[in-house]
Parts: sequence; C-alpha cells; structure tokens
Amino acid sequence: MDKRLFTSESVTEGHPDKVCDAVSDAILDALMAQDPMSRVACETAACTGFVLVTGEITSKADIDIPKIVRQTVNEIGYNDAATGFDGNTCAVMVAVDEQSADIAMGVDKALEAKENKMSDEELEAIGAGDQGMMFGYATNETEEYMPYPISLAHKLALQLTKVRKDGTLKYLRPDGKTQVSVEYDEAGKPVRLEAVVLSTQHDPDVTQEQIHNDIKKYVFDEILPKDMIDAETKFFINPTGRFVIGGPHGDAGLTGRKIIVDTYGGYARHGGGAFSGKDATKVDRSAAYMARNIAKTIVEAGAAHRCEIQLSYAIGVARPVSIYVETYGTNTIPEADIFHWIERCYDLRPAGIIKALGLRAPVFGKTAAYGHFGREDAEFSWEKCDPKALAELKSMVEDAKLR
Repeated sequence: MDKRLFTSESVTEGHPDKVCDAVSDAILDALMAQDPMSRVACETAACTGFVLVTGEITSKADIDIPKIVRQTVNEIGYNDAATGFDGNTCAVMVAVDEQSADIAMGVDKALEAKENKMSDEELEAIGAGDQGMMFGYATNETEEYMPYPISLAHKLALQLTKVRKDGTLKYLRPDGKTQVSVEYDEAGKPVRLEAVVLSTQHDPDVTQEQIHNDIKKYVFDEILPKDMIDAETKFFINPTGRFVIGGPHGDAGLTGRKIIVDTYGGYARHGGGAFSGKDATKVDRSAAYMARNIAKTIVEAGAAHRCEIQLSYAIGVARPVSIYVETYGTNTIPEADIFHWIERCYDLRPAGIIKALGLRAPVFGKTAAYGHFGREDAEFSWEKCDPKALAELKSMVEDAKLR
C-alpha cells in the first residue's frame, strides 16, 4: 500500500444521536445532584416533533424530566420551529421504570453507605452492574494522549459549534459532522492530512459559496495545523450541496449510538456498551473511564508510546475477571511489570473506581458531545493521572534505563 491512512469522524451536539446523549446525561446529572446514590440507565430517542425518555431509574431525587428535556434541546440550539425541531413545542414522553430487582440484587449490598466511608468488606460487596469488557487507550501522538484523527475531528466539530453559538456564522444550524483522514509514516507517526470533510446544517437562503468560504476561514484556518497540509490535501465542505433539514427532524436519534465518536475514533477497540445516561455503577462507563486513566498514566510515564488496557467484569462480582495490557511493542519496561503495577496502584472494583474518580457527582453533562476522553475540563477526573501511581511508574522506567 502506498499510503498508511486512518480516518476518524466527530459530530456536533446538534446531531440527533448527540441530542439524545445530552438529554440522557442531563437527566443523570440532575438525579446525581439530588441523590448521589441514584441508579440510572436513562435512554432517549428523538425524531420529528418528539422526545422519548425511557429506561430504569431508582432514586430518591424528585426531578422534572420534561423540563430538563426542553431546556437541554433549547441549549443545543433547537429552539425555533423553523429548524424543524423545537424544544419549546416538541412532545416529551416519559416511560421510566425502576432498576430490575434481579440486577439490583448484585449491586445493592452496602450501597446505602457512601464509598469514601466504606470498609474493604463493604467495597467488596458492591458488584458490577453488568458483565462485559471495557477498553482504555492512550498514545503519545498528541498532547492529550489521544489518536490524532479523532483529536482533530473533535476540535473541528467544537469550532463549528463555537462560530454558530457566538454569532460569527448566524446562518448555521446545530447539526454537523467532521471527518479527518491522516497519513502515518512507517514509524506510526502522523505526517500529513490526506482529507478533511465537514458537513454543516444551515439556513435555506445561504449560498454554498459563502458556506465554503466561511468554513475555510473560521473553522479550517483556525484549527488545522498548516504544517500538516500540502498541495495534495483534499477538502470537502457540504459535499451533498445542501444541508437544511437536520437534527431529529432529518434522522431519528438514539442514546449511545456514537460510541466510536465518544471514544477513540475507531483507532482503538471499544467494548462493553455506551456511556451516556448511565450512573457509575455501570462498568460500561466507569471501568472504561478507569481503563483510559490507566492507559494515559502508562504513556505519560514513558512506560510505553501506545497502550491499550482491557478490564472485564461479571455481574454482581466486584473484582475484575481479567486485566489485559497491550503496548504494541512500544513498552520500555516489561508488560508483566506494568500489570503488577496496575494491581498495586488501582482499586478496580466498581466502588473503588467511583471513589477514586469522584463519580457520585453531576459531572457527566459535558461528556455528551466532543468525546469522553482527551478533555481538560475540570469534570473529566479520569483524565487526571494519580500522582502517586504516576511517580511510581516513572521511577520504574528510570530504573530500567539504568540496568
């Protein structure tokens, strides 16, 4: 093959699936704010004229779900019937039940106590909310230890939303997608951009010429590194020629359908289920966050240039069934040493993860768009390496150099 190319995409918060993620996480945050021990698996579906909220919620909180739905949809920018979807007038249907008693049986033990006050026996008693395997990944090809294609795709999507919301490009509407194709050299380093694709919803009376000129000036020129662009780089802006109908009016949306956008853009594996609308007893979310935290710590410490961590769980059982470390041959210390370091430094029981990352707080709303990883916002505790674990691993790396 002549070129080593990899492509990742991102979407804006106005994408129909992301509207649903935002609603599910807004409901989750509202519940956690009132009752940090809430058990939540909140799913949202949206289409022309309506939003459906369903799933299982067990909580002492008293929240107004239709109000939260409307507020979330309006904040995204669907606040005018002319766009085909309007948070003020759309129907909101709620069909929510309590968590299954069979599932709760494996999770309930000692949950009335807060994790930071639990004994080791109580921590052991809180089992995983489901079986499954979760992956975390990190690479040193960007400052945030994320793969270059998804990192750049997210930045483009975020800039597209910024110029819409700050009024720079008033004709833009909330739905949009970005896609970046990156060429890698033989050593696996990104060297140039092969193609950049951006599609944005817009008002009907704006010309495609104006959209092209404005996107190039206010989005591409602001975000794309000039040293990664050459004469062969291809740019596609609204390649269909028109994108007026969008959001839930254009396509049905569903919580959790953008899991590759949420994680690593397909560059690393994704296991388990989706994230949005789930409280942290669901290891689909919390264990994936912890696996990312561990992988990032390994790369930041210099123990590997790339790292993937897999954790797996059985429903109702606290400790992981397995831990897997993959460094793709880039490790500077033996993988067995990394494995034992993980066992020493991290409590991978669900309650231990929740305690370490502070996941009993309303911190999930911002994760609903532009990725769950590689973010610097204060709420993203899983992006902050544990200082003690990081220092120990750095010491191991330095010791290996002296041998």
